[in-house]
Amino acid sequence: MQVILAQDDLLERVDNLAAAIAPRIDNDTIAVTLLVGGLWFAADLTRALARVGRHVAFDALWLSSYGDTQRSLGRCEVRAGLQRPVVGRQVLIIDDVFDTGLSLAEAVTHVREAGASEVLTAVFARKPWPKPRAPTPDFVAWEAPDAFLVGYGMDHAGHFRGLPYIGALTPSASQGAVASLANIAS
Repeated sequence: MQVILAQDDLLERVDNLAAAIAPRIDNDTIAVTLLVGGLWFAADLTRALARVGRHVAFDALWLSSYGDTQRSLGRCEVRAGLQRPVVGRQVLIIDDVFDTGLSLAEAVTHVREAGASEVLTAVFARKPWPKPRAPTPDFVAWEAPDAFLVGYGMDHAGHFRGLPYIGALTPSASQGAVASLANIAS
């Protein structure tokens, strides 16, 4: 695995993003993280927002478009919906990575249909993509390379989410890494 973005650089980008988001939201905003990957970024971002005086409410939306594969399944499944009413409120959707755009588009639709007055989106990493994607995130912390990324919420078959940095796996390395984990577990 190659480290692409070190922990200190990652946290600095989160702080900078919070400073950019803070003027656009207020303390009545609901931050909705996309589970599971967005949880790490959402925790750091909501703490960074609090440091600049924005104390948002928190909710989550559990979507899945990858399963345990390295490619999007081409559809998005809602595994668990919102728990907090958003009618008439501003919502900030938070996700770890924007690649196909499928999860973010589904989340925006879901939140708008739930009655949000305004929907803003923030992603930690935006990966290059050969086709136009909609929606375009309102806030992006990092323009990521075209690589299979793990760490900071991003995973390979459920593994590596807890890494405090972002790394890149090659296809052969990802197979070996998961096999090594399986050997350690047995």
